[in-house]
Amino acid sequence: MGKDSKTATLKRLNRIEGQVRGLARMVEGDRYCIDIVTQIAAVRAALRRVEEEILRDHVAHCVAHAISSGDKADQRRKVAELMDVMGRSGR
Repeated sequence: MGKDSKTATLKRLNRIEGQVRGLARMVEGDRYCIDIVTQIAAVRAALRRVEEEILRDHVAHCVAHAISSGDKADQRRKVAELMDVMGRSGR
């Protein structure tokens, strides 16, 4: 992961961490359930965006490197990893 991408990802994760702390405060404060659920959806969406960015970076660097290396075993491993994680993220 490049330095700029890493910095942006960490910034997003810190923002998400703040959102999760805010959710805990909402629960502690007995806030309206629908408001809490709405905020949970926002956190999930933010996490999905981070996941997509990290996967994009993985494909651009790790998978691309495996393809250009010509190493068939490494190519199969990288594709299998990608398929596995994509399958799990759909659950």
